[in-house]
Amino acid sequence: MQTSRNEIQDMIVHEKMQVALEHQNEAWADGMADGIEPEIIADAAIALAMRETIRMHGEAGAEAMLESLRQRMLEGEFSPHRIIQ
Repeated sequence: MQTSRNEIQDMIVHEKMQVALEHQNEAWADGMADGIEPEIIADAAIALAMRETIRMHGEAGAEAMLESLRQRMLEGEFSPHRIIQ
């Protein structure tokens, strides 16, 4: 069975996301080990992400990303007790 170009691209993006999440988890753990409260770590991570998104895609792109994140949050994607069916 031949894998399509889009499927390969999707697998690459998924793998990169997994590695990026591992890096984020390590940074989170380092911050916690240094005594930084989770709320401060989260705020710093979001602020950095927004600055970089605005730098790369402008304010309209950042706003679109925020709207996408809002919708994903409302759908429960980020809930720790989410049940995938």
